[in-house]
Amino acid sequence: MFRRQWLTQAQFAGYYAALAEGYYEEEGLAVEILPSGGDIVPQDALANGEVDFAIAWVPKVLGSIEQGAEITNVAQIFERSATLQVAFADAGIETVEDLAGKQIGSWGYGNEWELFAGLNQAGVTDFEIVQQAFDMNAFLAGDIDAAQAMTYNEYAQLLESEDPETGELYQPEDFTVIDWNEVGTAMLQDAIWADATRLADDEAYVETTVAFLKASIRGWMFARDDVQAAADAVTAAGSTLGASHQLWMTNEVNKLIWPSTSGGIGMVDPEAWAATVEMAMATSNETGATIITAAPPETAYTNAYVERALAELAEEGLDVVGAGFEPIEVTLNPGGS
Repeated sequence: MFRRQWLTQAQFAGYYAALAEGYYEEEGLAVEILPSGGDIVPQDALANGEVDFAIAWVPKVLGSIEQGAEITNVAQIFERSATLQVAFADAGIETVEDLAGKQIGSWGYGNEWELFAGLNQAGVTDFEIVQQAFDMNAFLAGDIDAAQAMTYNEYAQLLESEDPETGELYQPEDFTVIDWNEVGTAMLQDAIWADATRLADDEAYVETTVAFLKASIRGWMFARDDVQAAADAVTAAGSTLGASHQLWMTNEVNKLIWPSTSGGIGMVDPEAWAATVEMAMATSNETGATIITAAPPETAYTNAYVERALAELAEEGLDVVGAGFEPIEVTLNPGGS
């Protein structure tokens, strides 16, 4: 069993594709994908022995590791960050410095650290953090100057919404976005985590880990090569998102993975890891707290198991890098229908 980080949606399309296409079964695994959200924290479930693997953002897990969780990043699936800060184009917010004196939306729950890293880097101290729901309603109502959004979800919600002044859907030019990849404060996001103690002591678990990674990566390759079928697999698994929104999400998530610049999907880039750790130690939020106070142990990540999985897939003639990847064009419908 493994827990994903959030509700059933195409953020996890590769895992649902792997399940639907029988890739886990081919590896001899009976996989159940469990949701998280609310009081369910995937890395805690893993550390407590409730599941075999978990999907979670690296900064969040670094905090858990410092608090005693013995878990290991065994595959860094998302190479790029999907987090944006979005403002209306006429708000005069184009850079992090422009956030000074503004009401800034943030979900919290560990999703806010790229924002604070950006504010720290820019020396912006005069701002108000507004607790944002996991939607764009407060932003559209004018209660937030710059809202948090994921490229694959909340940003699409804006483009699915009607501009009351024109009666037409909003367009990208109606907004400005601050992209933390461009600012330089992006942190590593969705990764596959395993139990560090079991990796050290249980050879059967090691083999299961390699098999799980191999099947999951095949699922992400399927999502890369057949975006619509992968989106459909998520819908079939119970997602209530609309068809165009689901397709948009799958397409945008693919952009976070492909092409791989680290030698293959799932490989942890040591430089990106070091940058995330450094920001986790140095970035302070509005209370002055940081994510962690010291560097994590060496067991916090390893490429040993994903390297084995990638080698087996490459031997089968499968493309684990996706150098020729091109996203598709997706047209969003009102409400994401």
